[in-house]
Amino acid sequence: MIKEYIKENEGRILEELFSLIRIPSVSAQPEKHGKDMLRCAERWKELLLMAGVDKAEIMPTEGNPVVYGEKIVDTAAKTILIYGHYDVMPAEPFDLWKSEPFEPIVRNGHIWARGADDDKGQSFIQAKAFEYVVKNNLLKHNIKFILEGEEEIGSPSLSNFCTKHKELLKSDIILVSDTSMLSADLPSLTTGLRGLAYWQIEVTGPNHDLHSGHFGGAVANPIYELCKMITNSLDADGKITFSGFYNDVEDIPEEERKMVAQIPFNEEKYKQALDVEELFGEKGYSTIERNGFRPSFDVCGIWGGYQGEGSKTVIPSKAYAKISCRLVPHQDHEKIGQLVVDYFQKIAPKSVKVNIQSLHGGQGYVCPIDLPAYKAAERGFEAAFGKRPLAVRRGGSIPIISTFEKILGVKTILMGFGLESNAIHSPNENMPLEIFWKGIEAVINFHAEFDKV
Repeated sequence: MIKEYIKENEGRILEELFSLIRIPSVSAQPEKHGKDMLRCAERWKELLLMAGVDKAEIMPTEGNPVVYGEKIVDTAAKTILIYGHYDVMPAEPFDLWKSEPFEPIVRNGHIWARGADDDKGQSFIQAKAFEYVVKNNLLKHNIKFILEGEEEIGSPSLSNFCTKHKELLKSDIILVSDTSMLSADLPSLTTGLRGLAYWQIEVTGPNHDLHSGHFGGAVANPIYELCKMITNSLDADGKITFSGFYNDVEDIPEEERKMVAQIPFNEEKYKQALDVEELFGEKGYSTIERNGFRPSFDVCGIWGGYQGEGSKTVIPSKAYAKISCRLVPHQDHEKIGQLVVDYFQKIAPKSVKVNIQSLHGGQGYVCPIDLPAYKAAERGFEAAFGKRPLAVRRGGSIPIISTFEKILGVKTILMGFGLESNAIHSPNENMPLEIFWKGIEAVINFHAEFDKV
């Protein structure tokens, strides 16, 4: 019945999606696309009303507006809050696109356009699944939609919006399609996201650059001292040495570790793709486990001294570095931030002064795989894709997911349908039609399964 409905309405569904994609809602370019943000929000409001919500409205924030919609079938019933975002990444460089980024086309079984996947395509999967259950009188729980226009710039306004409208957004679970699967043949559900902490370090030695001949061997070199401090942040086994860093890091659950072992992974091909002879990471864990389940420490940039053409024999006055840690669920980025500040202040030699500034941070997130709503998503995937999805934790961050849990007090199911080949954030972003239709089917089945839990 679902497949028949999709086939009968295929043209209309695609044209509705294309009407969203044609609006260049690029949040990173407000001067150029400020009016487009409002146009896209208005179009989403229209489409939600057409899909069957009882009401929809455009609500102001400090930045781009939020689109809110709801269908309340019974105030005593459970409620699902569906989140998505209508803003997209800039399409530049335009010359690398094989077709116009904001004029969607279907070619070789794929939709090609900016936003085809991230996140207009994936959010539309949710909207069309909702449409189906409404039109077929299958909806037994309440549905709320929240679509923001600032996800690609870090969701700066959404936290305050959630705090202000906490009662309006009250739900039992949050459902999000903005993540990816392992492959078209290997469906997966994202169960964890790493958090982030980011710092800039400034190391000062002498009060001005010095002649390396006159002062070399007598005065500490800030670049060298900075390098020593950074080097000491990791031991030979790849463990981070900040005191107390691992206090809140949980062991990998055995069931999830077994699922990770089922993921096809060729380490030799991985190394070849990166053009490296050896990999490095925390001892005792596989590459996939390190990426998804374990924290990491990285130097994102380092500079100081003379960097121009030819030679200039100086001991620089200052040296700088930008460092980051990817954090796992339960690690608090503010707590970790202070640990790192304390560490560098403690180990810094008296020959230099250290100033470390926290630049950015966000919490990680984990969804227990025994959560009833997760099990419903699992069965929804299995009905559409023919196999049970693997539980996978991702190395990247979506800070708003942990914000939802903190402010709204509910868990999020990350039911994403993207593929690495969809090239989100890059030229020639796309969405395979087969995955798009299966995604709608999977979410429809999720709604049916959710009513059983």
